[in-house]
Amino acid sequence: MSKNALIVGAGSGISASFARSLHRESYKVALAARRPDNIKDLAAEIGATTHACDATEPQQVAQLFSELDEAGGDLDVVLYNASARAHGPITDLDPADVASSLAISAYGGFLVGQQAAKRMVARGKGAILFTGASASVKGYPHSSIFAMGKHGLRGLASAMGRELAPQGVHVCHFVIDGGVRNALKGRTEGPDDPQDKYLCPDAIAETYLHVVNQNRSSWSWEIELRPYGEKY
Repeated sequence: MSKNALIVGAGSGISASFARSLHRESYKVALAARRPDNIKDLAAEIGATTHACDATEPQQVAQLFSELDEAGGDLDVVLYNASARAHGPITDLDPADVASSLAISAYGGFLVGQQAAKRMVARGKGAILFTGASASVKGYPHSSIFAMGKHGLRGLASAMGRELAPQGVHVCHFVIDGGVRNALKGRTEGPDDPQDKYLCPDAIAETYLHVVNQNRSSWSWEIELRPYGEKY
């Protein structure tokens, strides 16, 4: 029987590593992003399908899941990996930018989580994963809106986990407490940097996959990951 996974907010970092991990575990992977051309090389590498989707638009999210329904095969794993920042002093922030950031970081998680839950609850199984950040548990100056959105996503995941676990659906939130290594975005250790200054996306993906494979007698609802040199 085939295994199927969907990653919403697919890109070059954590989501790409997780997509490759799923592929190695014989999952058929679907990748969704606002600009799917940016992930066409990854899709070709692992034989994934690509889908254009703005996760803040209910109709587009519903259409995404309908397309996957029509393609055949039930979704076993859904990862919501999208987020956005509205950076700056609280006194200077543009309300429109704030609304957009909150919609991507939190509201989109609800829309995707809801569609996934409708399908998984009916089958009594499946895993819904949410990528969080340091901002999920603590705020920083000039990053109030990112914290607001990520706190909201964490609250959603916590409530969903308690609601859906008795129905056989595993929900887990991941606090990525540090920068993630990404050569395409210039986040790599230099000669003067400490070893493992950044989190390795492949190592993060291993943890995601471990959670997917957890026995339901011992499900994790949240896991916090940081490079070993990260200060608490």
